[in-house]
Amino acid sequence: METLLELGVDTVFGYPGGAVLPLYDALHWTPQLRHVLVRHEQAAVHAAQGYARTTGRVGVVLVTSGPGMSNTTTGLLDALCDSIPVVCISGQVATSAIGTDAFQECDALGISRSVTKWNVQVRETHELAHTVRKAFAIATGGRPGPVLIDVPKDVQLGLARGRGRPAFELDHRGEAYRSVKPLPIARLRAAADLMSSARRLVFYGGGGLINSGPGACEAFTALVRMTGAPCTVTLMVLGAVSASDPLWLGMLGTLEANLAMHHADVVVCVGARFDDRVTGTLESFCPGAKFIHMDIDPASINKVVKADLPLVGDCGEFLLALIEEVGPRARPSPLC
Repeated sequence: METLLELGVDTVFGYPGGAVLPLYDALHWTPQLRHVLVRHEQAAVHAAQGYARTTGRVGVVLVTSGPGMSNTTTGLLDALCDSIPVVCISGQVATSAIGTDAFQECDALGISRSVTKWNVQVRETHELAHTVRKAFAIATGGRPGPVLIDVPKDVQLGLARGRGRPAFELDHRGEAYRSVKPLPIARLRAAADLMSSARRLVFYGGGGLINSGPGACEAFTALVRMTGAPCTVTLMVLGAVSASDPLWLGMLGTLEANLAMHHADVVVCVGARFDDRVTGTLESFCPGAKFIHMDIDPASINKVVKADLPLVGDCGEFLLALIEEVGPRARPSPLC
């Protein structure tokens, strides 16, 4: 619990059970942590998602083994699809009973592998604090998402030797892209040139704007106004651009937004995916457009629609850099 407090956690969502009672005992003696008791483990994950979205912090979930853990999968999948940072801590039968079909034993790692960014089972008590810190870094690094830590009951009961390792090397799943690499100036200039030469430029924003922070949303609006091009966004980003802005087309899916995208010659996609609800039939999606695609997750670029100019990194940094590049050649809209 000390590690959770150290990481800024103030609320835990969960449902107790036998295999996680030692952690609940520790929670009882940690009054700084508020526990929200749900009636189903899936609800705990959804509540943690809402908490993460509204506070900007990591949502923390605490559940027991077996059905307790397996009930979280729908919520974890939703958090993975929507890029919401959630750390789910599940109880497990004692290490000596793993693999024996013990009461409420399940393969937590196998079940959660496809619905998390990373999952791990802690086998030594002294590794627990280090693992929790790493889980938080992975959940928030790059494209945010859910992480699961499976903790056997005897590991929970063990006495930690010290506070665990304070530092660690992150693999690619936990790499923080912000300011890790220098900005690709040549690509940004090429993107600015393409935007300046466009006759029917459209901006398309997604959840990456929200994950990047308020500054990214402000930079997105500033770039839209600077170029005088209309913009549309996904459901997750409603509110990032004022609905009263004259360049606002509404959420993608409305008639105006769909027509603007269809007839665009350049589409600037910022932190959004081109899923099937957006593209429909790929062959007829934005048939005459070139695509500038910014995303912190390299796997999201060229996944569905081929990007003519891919930009991998934090969209907030890219937008600020584009404002500098586009500014001298921009033609402000008379609507702004």
